[in-house]
Amino acid sequence: MPLYTADALVLRTYKLAEADRIVVFLTADRGKKRGVAKSARRPRSRFVASLEPLTHVRVAYFEKETRELVSLNYAELVRSPLSASGDALVYASYFAELIDEWAPADDPNETLYRLGTSVLEAMAEGIGAEVLARYFEYWLLRLQGVYPPHLVCHRCGEGFTGRPDAGAWLAPSDGVLTCARCAEGPSQSRAGTPLSPGALTFLAAARQRGPREFGAGVAADVLTELEALHRLLMARHLEREVRSLRVLREMRRVPPLAH
Repeated sequence: MPLYTADALVLRTYKLAEADRIVVFLTADRGKKRGVAKSARRPRSRFVASLEPLTHVRVAYFEKETRELVSLNYAELVRSPLSASGDALVYASYFAELIDEWAPADDPNETLYRLGTSVLEAMAEGIGAEVLARYFEYWLLRLQGVYPPHLVCHRCGEGFTGRPDAGAWLAPSDGVLTCARCAEGPSQSRAGTPLSPGALTFLAAARQRGPREFGAGVAADVLTELEALHRLLMARHLEREVRSLRVLREMRRVPPLAH
């Protein structure tokens, strides 16, 4: 069996037999892999502290074409979310789960890999978890072709900014962003999920900047608007909620998504 070495992001693990673990990890050049880490659950395992969700590791593994699981030889720690403070660990699990949901097996996706590592680096530098969550969700949805264009109205083609009724609405019928004039429903009660000019400014900045360039200057109401939009887009695409959202909701006491 050939031996491969690669930088990777750990996405999830689960128990196997008495002392082993199945490890799901994403590499930059060979996509998502599932492998067996022998004796990973033993106290003196060589995998100790290197298999937490969103941990950046240098791995070596053996792969045989006829086998679904690779065999992990080692996982050397490069960067860990354990170095971050506060509630970052919960968000690290959330980011890792979303990557796992969207990354197909054995399909190289360097951009998705770089998104994960850049957010991990920003966490280590103290960038707020809520800001990183909105940034990560935006890019993940955009890379998967789920995010609607947010620079101009889908229906009339006019820009969302620089007008008296600046802002956008996610149309409930077809999932596109429209201006106030084109939004469904009477003008006094426009239908859809709203996005303020501040939220659109955040999205425009996210297109151009890396996650480490975002500080504490994003208003809480902007993050709340974007969270509502992103949760709606993810639920429509996946047709369910990811498990980590329940943990985040309990931690922050966020009400469940209305159906």
